[in-house]
Amino acid sequence: MEQLPITNADRDPAAHRIVIVGGGFGGLYAAKALGRSKQFEITLIDKRNFHLFQPLLYQVATGKLSPGDISSPLRAILSHYRNVRVLMDEVIDIDPERHHVSLQTGTLPYDTLIVATGVSHHYFGHDQWAEVAPGLKTVEDAIEMRRRIFRAFEAAETESDLAKRRAWLTFVVVGGGPTGVELAGALGELAHHALKHDFRSIDTRETRILLLEGVDRVLPTYPPKLSAVAAKSLAELGVTVQTQSLVTGITEDAVTVRRGEQTEIIPAKTVLWAAGVRASGMGQVLAERTGATLDRAGRVIVNPDLSVPGQPDIFVIGDLAHYAHQGNQPLPGVAPVAMQQGAYVAKLIRHRLQQRELPAFHYTDVGSLAVIGQNAAVVNLGWLKLSGFLAWLIWVFAHIYYLIEFDNKLIVMIQWFWNYFSRKGGSRLITQEQTLNHSELGGKLG
Repeated sequence: MEQLPITNADRDPAAHRIVIVGGGFGGLYAAKALGRSKQFEITLIDKRNFHLFQPLLYQVATGKLSPGDISSPLRAILSHYRNVRVLMDEVIDIDPERHHVSLQTGTLPYDTLIVATGVSHHYFGHDQWAEVAPGLKTVEDAIEMRRRIFRAFEAAETESDLAKRRAWLTFVVVGGGPTGVELAGALGELAHHALKHDFRSIDTRETRILLLEGVDRVLPTYPPKLSAVAAKSLAELGVTVQTQSLVTGITEDAVTVRRGEQTEIIPAKTVLWAAGVRASGMGQVLAERTGATLDRAGRVIVNPDLSVPGQPDIFVIGDLAHYAHQGNQPLPGVAPVAMQQGAYVAKLIRHRLQQRELPAFHYTDVGSLAVIGQNAAVVNLGWLKLSGFLAWLIWVFAHIYYLIEFDNKLIVMIQWFWNYFSRKGGSRLITQEQTLNHSELGGKLG
């Protein structure tokens, strides 16, 4: 396979070559931190040419925002770092002995490799459910969800059979974590506010929204008090929360749910998946090539400095990393973890070249936030727990702050300002049905 050129012809041959796989939060923060030093030649590789702000994907799925509002071109973000090159390509293999990565278009040498390829959906051994219950990790996922959600209302408008109409107006969200709670809340706002005057044959306020969670409460990683507040806020938006409910079957027309010894079949045309994730296929590649150990979700168990055991020049960060050196549980797969890990690895690489030591990575918990609806959110800062309007304001400003580019911040602020007073969504397009390759679930490389 042909070796790709490192960068332009006038590069410094003594520069330390760093390859970053994945343009999510971890990879991007590492690239920006390393790009400030001319002693590095950095290549960031991603299958997409843009960085996606995943925490707001559910708003694309429910028509509040457009995909471009939460996406930023990687080349534009990194254009001011002259020693950073972006490749739109796919890593298919690595060679730790020769210090090469294999891409679809050739090979690329590295001195240090940073892998930050994230996770995909996990259907717990039922990958066939992906056809009828899409997850929410990519722009295509969000557009497909949006298509199904708004198609359901359109189909209900023209359906004369009462039972079939009820099935079209029944939405089932599987998974009561932050994504599921935010998605269910957005559906409640859509049905009870944004669409209530738009149809003539149906009353969208009769929409049935079910949020199914396998344990005894929604937002199980939050304090019980905040979980209770979230459940109450969801109920006010017309969302029915069903805890200790396990999904055992999903078809185009119904969901089968088991609660203890009882089984219920729920007629529903729209099922949305927010219940689980598993690591990208790069985890398996690293395991095969380096002997790294994977956890049950396929994440790479890393050293305290985020390196792969036995491979000091290979780092794994973000959702792909299983970091269990701080507390009893591995760090959660959230954006702040990936950001801090990207910045840490960049600092560690600089220290190594200067023959300096750096302590093990330590995550500073900045808190967790989940929004349920307008003026309703929960915030857990550890020392401070909030709910209601103030929590909602914190959620709004936190998400605006972490959006990458200024134009995204401005567009989203304007859109949210308009939505706040009008209660109207911004992008309700029903697009052509997506053709998804679900055999590659979990096998997506950065």
